[in-house]
Amino acid sequence: MARDSLFGESIVWRGKCRAVSVPFGNKVVSFVAAAVSAVTLGYAVVAAKSLNAPVGGMVLFAAWCATVALGAWRLPLWWRSQIEYIVTERHVIWRRGPIRRSIDRAQISYALIRWSPRDPTLGDLVIVRAVPTGALRRTLSLTLHDVETPDRLWAIVRGVEPSAPLGSGERPLAQRLDPGERVLWSGAPLASAWTTRRAITAAVGAFLALTFVRSLARSAPALARVLRAHTLPPALAAVLVGAAALGMLVLLAVAAGVAYAALVRPSRLARATRYFVTNARVLIRRDNEELSLDRSRIAYVIDAPSRKLHDVFLVLDGPQARAMAPSGAFGTEDRDDSLRPVFSAIADADTVGEILKKAA
Repeated sequence: MARDSLFGESIVWRGKCRAVSVPFGNKVVSFVAAAVSAVTLGYAVVAAKSLNAPVGGMVLFAAWCATVALGAWRLPLWWRSQIEYIVTERHVIWRRGPIRRSIDRAQISYALIRWSPRDPTLGDLVIVRAVPTGALRRTLSLTLHDVETPDRLWAIVRGVEPSAPLGSGERPLAQRLDPGERVLWSGAPLASAWTTRRAITAAVGAFLALTFVRSLARSAPALARVLRAHTLPPALAAVLVGAAALGMLVLLAVAAGVAYAALVRPSRLARATRYFVTNARVLIRRDNEELSLDRSRIAYVIDAPSRKLHDVFLVLDGPQARAMAPSGAFGTEDRDDSLRPVFSAIADADTVGEILKKAA
């Protein structure tokens, strides 16, 4: 059996990205940068041809935006294509050339699986280790992108023999349990909370919408006057109209996206979320995301009443660690909306609390 060159441990599993994908955030950045580049270049052409104005700065800015768009789209593909993942007897290793990161398998607190929307057998496996709060608060995680059957890989990391139903994100989570594992409690959030982050996002969306309306009200009459004056050749007039329309569409798309993230997406995700407590694990499923947490890692269960509902926070324990930064274990908000070991907006907190306090 092959051994790892650094730790000298036997290699249990080795793999790479099966289908390299571009993260959604990179796609958004690439689209916006490409649109801004096209708008700037269009205005530069009109200014240079009709006014004979120097447009070197505008062309340089358009080229910079185009470079950003290309880099945001292509750099992740190049970077991930050379990454290798290794699971040894004691470690999970992420390696790209001389760069190496690793997490001790015994110190892993929980894992997130993000299934690919294009292929139900592919996904990302995010491994998280609990860290202390306070001055030592930080995130310790390792992401294995675009691996085949990430739930099977997570079973290997946990030291469990992968069961036959594993391997497809389309199969319900309750049908992909470990051998001998059974569901003791299940539930779903009954509301989506208005956090500070969500309120700020909604305010930003409203500001962008007002900016779009104001810009459209000002630019449309001015553009109409220029066209009625027939001061531009038809080709330059078409370029001007196209650049203005594309700029307005980009602003409208950004405003709509921010508004969707604040007003629609949280409620949709809450409806798609399901909680499961088994005799061995805590499982959470939301759309194409799954969280898997061994019950032996739970140190405390904190019930935080919120109006008529309850938020149940799971404080995790591990080697040299209690609670965690990315989990929001004490009610703090995370920097993103990824799944956390928290049961939000449930009604029967007493039942699930008693189950979790019992030995697995």
